[in-house]
Amino acid sequence: MAKKSKKKAEKLKIIPLGGMHEIGKNLTVFEYGEDIIIVDCGMAFPDDEMLGIDVVIPDVSYLVKNIEKIRGIVLTHGHEDHIGALPYFLRDINVPVFGTKLTLGIVKNKLNEHGMGKTTELMTVSAGEKLELGCFTIEFIRSNHSIPDPLMLAITTPAGTVIHTGDFKIDPTPIQSEMIDLARLGELGKKGVLLLMSDSTNACRPGISMSESRVGDSFENIFKNAGEKRIIVATFSSNVHRIQQIIDAAARHGRKVAISGRSMVNITNVSMELGYMDVPEGIIIDIDSANRMPDSKVVIVTTGSQGEPMSALYRMAFSDHKKLEAGPNDLIVISASPIPGNEKMVSRVVNALMRSGAEVMYEALNDIHASGHACQEEQKIILALTKPQFFMPVHGEYLHLKKHASLAKAVGVAQENIFILENGNMLEINEDGAKINGKVQSGRVLVDGLGVGDVSGVVLRDRKHLAQDGLIVIVATIDSSDNSIIAGPEVVSRGFVYMREAEDLMEHVRMTAKQALTICAEKNMTEWNAIKSTVKSAVSDLLYTKTKRSPMILTVITEI
Repeated sequence: MAKKSKKKAEKLKIIPLGGMHEIGKNLTVFEYGEDIIIVDCGMAFPDDEMLGIDVVIPDVSYLVKNIEKIRGIVLTHGHEDHIGALPYFLRDINVPVFGTKLTLGIVKNKLNEHGMGKTTELMTVSAGEKLELGCFTIEFIRSNHSIPDPLMLAITTPAGTVIHTGDFKIDPTPIQSEMIDLARLGELGKKGVLLLMSDSTNACRPGISMSESRVGDSFENIFKNAGEKRIIVATFSSNVHRIQQIIDAAARHGRKVAISGRSMVNITNVSMELGYMDVPEGIIIDIDSANRMPDSKVVIVTTGSQGEPMSALYRMAFSDHKKLEAGPNDLIVISASPIPGNEKMVSRVVNALMRSGAEVMYEALNDIHASGHACQEEQKIILALTKPQFFMPVHGEYLHLKKHASLAKAVGVAQENIFILENGNMLEINEDGAKINGKVQSGRVLVDGLGVGDVSGVVLRDRKHLAQDGLIVIVATIDSSDNSIIAGPEVVSRGFVYMREAEDLMEHVRMTAKQALTICAEKNMTEWNAIKSTVKSAVSDLLYTKTKRSPMILTVITEI
C-alpha cells in the first residue's frame, strides 16, 4: 500500500525590523500563515551624523503592506527603546496594544501628548496570564529589569514555542515585586523550546549584574555623609525603582524632593497614580519651594544622566536653567552608565559641573548604578534553563550579538542552530529546521519636528555639508534680452568666513562670479541650470584653490 504524501509543515517567520546591530528601535514581527503579532515598537536617539533629527524609528513598510494580518502589539516593558515609536506607528497601523499596567500608563501619557489617547485600544495584561492572538498564544512571564513590570514572553505557535526575554536581569533582591520566574522558564525548557531570543546588551560583561538593592545602600551612605550640601541625582526618568530609593533615603534623612525634567515628572506622576511608588505625604515639593529651603534639606531628582543638551542637568551645568544652577555647595550623583555613543556628552557635562565647584560622583567610581541587563553568567542560566533547539541573540550591536552567540555555543547550542540576523532578515523556522530566507524592507525613519520620514539621506548630507564648510550665496540680476548683468553679483557668506575679515577673498569671489556670468552671456546660454552650474563651478574652484575648503554654493539669478 502506497504511503500518503506528508504535507510540508509551514514555517514560522521571524523578522526583526529594529534592534539588531544597534541599541534601540526594537521591533520584531512574528508571522505564521495569515496572522502577525508585533513585539515592542521602540525608537532610538539620533547619532552625531543626524544633524537636527529628534528621533529615529523603524521603517514599517512591510507591516503597512500586511496590515490585515496584524492581530496586535505586545510590549515587554515601558522603556523608550521599546515603546517610543508607538505614536508614529499607530497613525498608520491602529491595532490593539497589550502591556502591563505601568507600561500602558506610560504609553497612554505619550499617546495623549500626540492627541491619540482616545483612538488606541490599550489592553492590560499581567505576569502569569495567557493571551490568544490569531494562531499565537502568548504567556507572560515575570522578569526583572530597571523598570517595574517587565515581561518575558513564551509565544506558542503551530511551529513550536519561542521565548523572547525582552530586556532582563536576574535580581534576587528586587526593589518591588518578585524575582524573575526562573522556575517557569525551566518548565518550558523541559517541554521543549524551539527558539530562544535573548537580550544581548551586556553580553561582553562577565559575571552577574549588580542588584538594584545595592544602589539603595550606596544612596544611604551618600545622604548620611552629604552634610550641608544640596544633593542632585541624575538618572533615567523611567527608572522608577531608583527614584523610589532616592525618595526613601531623603525621607530617612529629613530632606524634601523636587523633580526636574518633563519626562521625569510625567513618569513619576504615572507611577504614583498607579501605585508603583510609595511616596510619603508632603515629601515632594516644587522647584521654587526647594530654592527657598536650606541646601541641607533638599534633593533634586533630574533628567540628563546621558548628557543630553536639552536636559535639566545639562542646563544646570551650563547656567541655562531658569530655576536651578550647579554650584560649590552641590553634591551631584550621576546614577546611570553612558549609553554607547554618549560618553563624550556625559564627560562634557561632568567637566562643566566640576568647573562650577560642585562635587560629582559617577558610576565608574561608586555603586550608584545597577544595569538593568543580564551579564554573561545570567545569560548562560537562561540558556541552560530553556534548552532551546535554536538561538537568536537580540537587542545589541554586532559585537554584543556575536559574543552572546559564543556563550550559547559554550552552553551547548549547535553552531548551525545559532542565527545572528540583521534588521529586515526573515528567519523561517520550525522543528525540522531554520534558515534565513530573504529580506524585507527595513531601515531608519527620521523624525524632525512634525516631519516623519521627510528628511532623507540627501537632506542629511546637505546639513552635514553646511555644518562642516558653511554656505556662500551669490545673487545677481540679468537682462532677459541679452543676459547682461544689471545688478550684482552680490556675495553672502554664512558659516564659511567672516566677511569683514575676508573682504579681499569675497571681492575675488564676486569678480569670478561676474566673469562666469559674462562668459555665459557671450555664449548666449539661456538654460538657467547651465548658467547656475557654470557660476557655481567657477566659484567652487576658486575657493578650493584659495582655502582648500568646499562650502555649499547657492546661485540666485533674477531675470528682468
